[in-house]
Amino acid sequence: MKHCLYVALIPVFFSACNVIKSESKPVQIGICTNLANGEKMQQYGYAYVEESVSRFLVPTKPEGEFETILNESVNSPLPVKACNSFIPGNLKSVGDEAAHQDILMFAETAFRRAQRAGVEIIVFGSGGSRFIPDGFSREKARTQFIELGKKMAPIAQKYNITIVLEPLNTAECNFINSVSEGGEIVKEIHHRHFMLLADLYHMKMENEGPESIAKYRKLIKHIHIAEKQDRAVPGAYDEDFRPYFNALKKIGYTGKISIEARWRDFDTQIPVAMETIKRQLNN
Repeated sequence: MKHCLYVALIPVFFSACNVIKSESKPVQIGICTNLANGEKMQQYGYAYVEESVSRFLVPTKPEGEFETILNESVNSPLPVKACNSFIPGNLKSVGDEAAHQDILMFAETAFRRAQRAGVEIIVFGSGGSRFIPDGFSREKARTQFIELGKKMAPIAQKYNITIVLEPLNTAECNFINSVSEGGEIVKEIHHRHFMLLADLYHMKMENEGPESIAKYRKLIKHIHIAEKQDRAVPGAYDEDFRPYFNALKKIGYTGKISIEARWRDFDTQIPVAMETIKRQLNN
C-alpha cells in the first residue's frame, strides 16, 4: 500500500517541479538606445529598449509632442521598459543652487508620461545634477539628496514607477561612486519605489567587486553593463563579467540588464553582445 502511494505521488512531484521551473523568470536583456533600433534588436532576442527621458518622455515639451512620440512607439516591435538621462544638469539636486521643487515638478511630468508609455524604471544617474560644487559640504549634499529622494519616491509610487539610483565612477561625478555608497543612501530614503542600480562598467572602473551586489541584494532592481576598456560593448574585448553574473544568480536576480556602451558598429555588434552576455550568464 505504501509503495503504491509513493508511485502515485511521483507524477505529482515532477508536475510540481515543472510548475516551479515554468514560474522562474529569466533575466531580460535590453539596450540603451533609440527606440528606432527596436526592430534590429528583436531579431537577436533582445526584450526591451532603454530610452532617454529627454528624448522619449520629453518632460519639458508640450503634451502634444509627447503624444506624437507615444503614438509612433506603438509601431515598435519592442517596448520601452526603462529610461535613463533623467534630471538635466541645470536642475541641481545638491549645493547652494539646489532646485528641488523644480526637479519634483519635472519628475511628476516624467513619471506620468512614463506610466502612459509602459515604462517601469527611471534611472537616476544625472551626474551633472548631483555633482557637489567645490567647497560645498559633502555631508550636507548627502542630506539634500536623501531629502530629495524621500520627496520623489511617493510621486514615483503614484505612477507605479521605480526610480533606480545609478552610482557613477569618479571620472564622471564626485558623488555616489559605488554600489556600496548608493546602497546606504537608498537605505536611508527607505522607499520601495526608490531602489538601486548596479552598473558593472562603473563598478569595474572603481574596482568594486561583486560582493557589493550580495550586500545590497534586496535593493538592486536594475543592471547596466559595458566593458571597462573603452566602455565597449560586451564581446568587444571579451572581458569577464562572470563574477558579477554569479553574484546576480546567487541573489536570485530576475530583472533587466541593459547594455549602456559605446558602439562601433551597432548592426554587427548587437548579436555578439547578446551571445557574450548569455554565454557568460550561463557559464
